[in-house]
Amino acid sequence: VTENRSDLEDLHLYATPREQRFRRFASLEFEGQLYMTPYDFIQAVTNDEPKRAKKWRSLSKQELNQILMETPPVWKGSSKLFRNLNEKGLISYTEYLFLLCILTKPHAGFRIAFNMFDTDGNEMVDKKEFLVLQEIFRKKNEKRERKGDEEKRAMLRLQLYGYHTSTNSVLKTEGEDLVPRSYWDTLRRSTSQALFSDLAERADDISSSLSDTTLLVHFFGKKGKAELNFEDFYRFMDNLQTEVLEIEFLSYSNGMNTISEEDFAHILLRYTNVENTSSYLENMRCRIPEEKGITFDEFRSFFQFLNNLEDFTIAMQMYNFASRSIGQDEFKRAVYVATGVKLSPHLVNTVFKIFDVDRDDQLSYKEFIGIMKDRLNRGFR
Repeated sequence: VTENRSDLEDLHLYATPREQRFRRFASLEFEGQLYMTPYDFIQAVTNDEPKRAKKWRSLSKQELNQILMETPPVWKGSSKLFRNLNEKGLISYTEYLFLLCILTKPHAGFRIAFNMFDTDGNEMVDKKEFLVLQEIFRKKNEKRERKGDEEKRAMLRLQLYGYHTSTNSVLKTEGEDLVPRSYWDTLRRSTSQALFSDLAERADDISSSLSDTTLLVHFFGKKGKAELNFEDFYRFMDNLQTEVLEIEFLSYSNGMNTISEEDFAHILLRYTNVENTSSYLENMRCRIPEEKGITFDEFRSFFQFLNNLEDFTIAMQMYNFASRSIGQDEFKRAVYVATGVKLSPHLVNTVFKIFDVDRDDQLSYKEFIGIMKDRLNRGFR
């Protein structure tokens, strides 16, 4: 079933910003539920809008099975997985939320995430445990639904989660106040174990009511019987972060080994609340007259640092409490102490030239942290 644009905009009124973005970029529909392809997902995290206005293509059961048959196992994963799959894959809305979590989290958090999936503590994650976490993501979103036309909200639930009516009974009432504040909290808080045990009894029902997806087959095999170990889970998350960064870098490098300092500034300032980016760019052009370029290794190390921004913020606040800005050497040392990431002197100098708006060769908390918090979350704080 293909909806026209007026119907699309009509249901948008009942959707959250994340749901709206998923619906704009999704291109497939199966049994009433919308899915992104791997290509759609890459587009959604690297572009402001889809390249073309989309109508959802309805998949037959045979087409779905063929797509899933071609899905590689997790041990064959690479940092080109999503690009290799391209249009041959399905990603559900709850999986989209999970993948967004991965993109903004430090490597140290990968073990925490795995342990929260691994509810029985056997150092392996099975399909049932993975689906339970998705159900918690769904439950959290359901609590945010706007009041209004029940028929429209039911249509929206069908599109995003694959069911027609609200399933408020999935979690017991006494567990309601344990629902975490964010999706990452779901992975991080030990109290979510109570929610897991609540849902575990219903996991078979969850599994039978959902269609298989590319991620489920990738992680757990075509029969759903395989189990995921930490090494494969870590490699998948690291590869996804690397793949998205490679795509952003390559979109500016034109086949060269570096991007310009100005291109680096453009990428950093995307998805931030900075209204007048031209002043930052002009500031950098004046202070770095000769282009040296930023390598991919430098580029990747900076975004690994950004994924540790919370820890670095604490170090910056210690300087801020003493009413001090921070110099380049102090900045580089604080990054390494707080996050374990080593930034090159040229990269640090470039960052200072972009964000040091008063040109005192010092960086204040306000000049940097506030802006980067927006960038870290790609506009969806």
